[in-house]
Amino acid sequence: MQTLDRDELTTYINAAPEVVYAIVADVTRTPEYSPEVAECVWLGGASGPKVGTRFKARNTVGRASWHNKPVITTAEPGREFAFARTEPFAGTLVWRYRFEQEESGTRVTESYEVVRPITRIGWWIIEAGSKENKNRRAVMHAGIAQSLQRLKALVEGQPR
Repeated sequence: MQTLDRDELTTYINAAPEVVYAIVADVTRTPEYSPEVAECVWLGGASGPKVGTRFKARNTVGRASWHNKPVITTAEPGREFAFARTEPFAGTLVWRYRFEQEESGTRVTESYEVVRPITRIGWWIIEAGSKENKNRRAVMHAGIAQSLQRLKALVEGQPR
């Protein structure tokens, strides 16, 4: 059985923390840089990030596709944005973006932490849903790296 606990990667983006935060905290823009998130919409009449606000995300990996409804846990413009997603059998993961001013740009750290583990049934579903998920830790690590690379290109106006 696989295990997940936490992971994080960091990159430098040549833009102010508030600029990078604005893109990340507008979850409807997540598909522009995330390799797994295909769609995000605000729920409950929300139109922006506030603690307690929910959104619906559709994720895809290989042939597997699923929905989840994360809740925003931190929304501090220019500093930090985080949300928690809980799925049946798949535990609870907290995704976090930290933004630190560095010279004329921003040091962005994307991370996840498992706060409630995935069950055995959850791992069976994850692994059966996509051959790509046989090593979910590696897939997620590569996804963070790709997200940060795409976010950098998006913010700095470079082609992907």
